[in-house]
Amino acid sequence: MSSSKLEFTLRNARAMSSFRIASSCLADGGGRLALKRIHQVAQQRRQLSSPSTVPTECDIVIVGGGPAGLALAGALAAIKDVRETTKIALVEAGDLSTIRAWTQPEGTWSNRVSSITNSSKAFFEEIGAWAHVEGPRTTPLEDMQVWDGVSDARIQFSAPDIGSSNATPDQSHQLAYMTENLNIQRALLRLLDQHSSVQVLDKVKVGSIINDAPDRGGWPVVKLTNGQELRTRLLIGADGSNSPVKKFAGIESYGWAYDTHAVVATMSHRPAYPGTPKTAYQRFLPTGPIAFLPLSDTASSLVWSTKPALAAALKSAPPDVLRRMINAAFRLPDISLKILNDILTSSSTISSDEIADTIRWRENAHGIAPMSELSSAELIDGAASVGGYGSEADLPPLVTSIQPGSVAGFPLRMSHADIYIGEGAGARTALVGDAAHTVHPLAGQGLNMGLADVEALAGCISEAIRVGADIGSKTALGPYPRARYLQNHNLISATDKLHKLYSFTWPPLVWARSVGLEVVNELDTVKAALMMNAGSKTRMTSRNGGSPFDGGPNPLWGAAASAVEFASGIVDSTKTVVRTAGDVGTMTLKGMYRR
Repeated sequence: MSSSKLEFTLRNARAMSSFRIASSCLADGGGRLALKRIHQVAQQRRQLSSPSTVPTECDIVIVGGGPAGLALAGALAAIKDVRETTKIALVEAGDLSTIRAWTQPEGTWSNRVSSITNSSKAFFEEIGAWAHVEGPRTTPLEDMQVWDGVSDARIQFSAPDIGSSNATPDQSHQLAYMTENLNIQRALLRLLDQHSSVQVLDKVKVGSIINDAPDRGGWPVVKLTNGQELRTRLLIGADGSNSPVKKFAGIESYGWAYDTHAVVATMSHRPAYPGTPKTAYQRFLPTGPIAFLPLSDTASSLVWSTKPALAAALKSAPPDVLRRMINAAFRLPDISLKILNDILTSSSTISSDEIADTIRWRENAHGIAPMSELSSAELIDGAASVGGYGSEADLPPLVTSIQPGSVAGFPLRMSHADIYIGEGAGARTALVGDAAHTVHPLAGQGLNMGLADVEALAGCISEAIRVGADIGSKTALGPYPRARYLQNHNLISATDKLHKLYSFTWPPLVWARSVGLEVVNELDTVKAALMMNAGSKTRMTSRNGGSPFDGGPNPLWGAAASAVEFASGIVDSTKTVVRTAGDVGTMTLKGMYRR
């Protein structure tokens, strides 16, 4: 039989089948049912007759369009050998066009900000992203004040104290740069728009991920919700703590949720005294640390980690109540802060005047003079920026208002993946950023840790391409976890112990940590070493275009964590403190020496 006759016969058979179905249904009085059944049969046949989706072949697929994912795509596109020989796709569930077009009204700021260390800034400059960062929305950080909320023991870091002889004058006076996360993401997107080697697929989610031949060393196949499939030699998860890539790879994580939530907001305040360096402030309270991060001369970002009930009360409080609570949290002794916290959490209708009266009464009880540096009850035009006269910038400026719509909060947790590269059926995968680790924000380290991951992984991929190796193989990816895992582990561990250490109010432990912190504060050479270890010193490593990147050192706030970890080694000298504090008392310098 000829092909045309066969096709005609099949068409007639299908038509007769549909006719019989319709006749049967119509005989039962179901005309609508007949039409519905005909439609279902036709749809099933169309699905069976259409060819299966052919996956798009890729060399690298990055899942996640946050700072880590975009930075990795930008880093790979910046390496000549990589962009000329590999096909790269980036998948993001959100609409990236809103970030490309992101702007803020003058004088307002996004409430999610990060400190970009000199090391991270050098990385951004190297891949060409820093040129797209909006300068006026980036504030150089020149000084950092960290102190104990119980004992007032303090440590200070200043950029001039750790300046490199090889650094430029600008570099030698910066500890880090504060900027909004959206400023970084927009800059990275503008960088990617210049490179056709990276295909950006946004507004589409990962539906599932499979291995096309798990028993024969197959490749990951990413099935998107729009029906598209991507088969890739290397799949990279930059997709957050609930990473689908991590789940596909079968990688477990260890960690725990903290009994704290973070409250963030954008604060307005008076300018600091002329000549005062741009300073970040952090006070460690027993309920959690509160940080004051400068964005401009008159605006700063709040990150207040505290108990869930207090966090909820702070978020729902009127803006004027919140700003009074912030001012008091940096000034009042802990015993009075406990009273304020109890008042706020037990009342849903407290007014700004009531809080002000309570603060004024508590200040008087502590002998704090009105209009003094430690006073926050009064805010009168003409008063000094920090609430009094003769201040030396040991305290942040008094907050005058809270930016509308900027108050938000989220729960805190710590987690660390068991491994960074997949094995077995989950092979040809790697994790970076929050997909690999999450950390308490008391040190503001999450973004810089992720950027160091990206830098190290990009270097591995570049080197594999240079020598002609398989970029998805364990051999090619092996140097990445060796470069990053222990560094991240030490930093996560130090931050976790720091959080636990400052939650204690037992006098011997407070004394031990306070003495240690003050001793370190007097040792300039030790502080300089801590800062250089923490990534505040500009890297002077010479690199040529296309050369592999190396993983940068740990970020700025790691210096504070390392300093307190250093100081808390004194606890080991007191057997009672060690036994009482448990694993907190065993903190030593070993974390620094392992880096």
